[in-house]
Amino acid sequence: MKASADIEIPPGYEEEIHSFLAYCELEKGLSKNSTQAYERDLAQFAFFLVSKNIGGWQEAQTGHVAQWIKRMSAKGFAVASLARKLSALKMFARYLLREHKLEKDFTSLQEAPRAARKLPDTLTKEEVERLLAIPDQASPQGARDRAIMELAYSSGLRVSEICSLSLQDVDLENGFVRVHSGKGDKDRVVPLGTAAMEAVDVYMASARLRLVKPKTGSALFLSNRGKAISRKTVWLRMRDWSVKAGLSMPVKPHALRHSFATHLLEGGADLRAIQEMLGHADIATTQIYTSVEKERLWEQHARFHPINRPTSTSDRGGGSKAP
Repeated sequence: MKASADIEIPPGYEEEIHSFLAYCELEKGLSKNSTQAYERDLAQFAFFLVSKNIGGWQEAQTGHVAQWIKRMSAKGFAVASLARKLSALKMFARYLLREHKLEKDFTSLQEAPRAARKLPDTLTKEEVERLLAIPDQASPQGARDRAIMELAYSSGLRVSEICSLSLQDVDLENGFVRVHSGKGDKDRVVPLGTAAMEAVDVYMASARLRLVKPKTGSALFLSNRGKAISRKTVWLRMRDWSVKAGLSMPVKPHALRHSFATHLLEGGADLRAIQEMLGHADIATTQIYTSVEKERLWEQHARFHPINRPTSTSDRGGGSKAP
């Protein structure tokens, strides 16, 4: 297979790359676009080796791969692009081993780069209190929105789960809500906090009756048209309430779910119990909240521990020296 006209390969590296590309195209049946992508990635690494005075593939080491990935990352390549480049290089190295053109796989110890997992947006307890205090329960919309947000924070429900609740799903007498997640068709029962029970009771006692229309069904939370409230409406309403509460950024419904889990963990709740209440199938999904708690602890340490405070003489009560 000939090299692509627009892809240059340094001398001493062409034969192995051309052989590998022919194998990919003829034996593996890869498309032209795929083989050209491999060619670009391998040529790029080959030029990197040349810059390190490496004369050929036999001299390549694991350390060179790590340095190359690091350089590409510094140039702004996305994690997905870096993973693809490493995958091409690993496939190439395995091919050279099978063809006895390489004695040792220089990619075997290099792990694929992973994207940093984004921590969920959470509110402080004070921010939650400010947000929940804003809706005016005298209006049916305000009472409804207050009940929705109290429920999201009290029980950690997803916005889709809140919108799908029916009147029969909420048991205010015993203090729980039955949740239909839609994920694996597994229902779960989650406790209701006192504030949430009171807010839902206020809404159901009067506000919901004012939103009911002739064809209204059994949906718990209703729109102004008497139908089950939509996720978009909840999102827009919560955004407006967060602005009125003076919060630093618009709050999305999931932020209250994240705050529910984070605040439970801060209070000493068991991670398995939080997993069950959130409806996570895998405990690894719930463990992201331990990272949030660690971040909070680091912040508290940085702010309040004496070792992080200024150490100038004026901060120590004077600049006089001991005799």
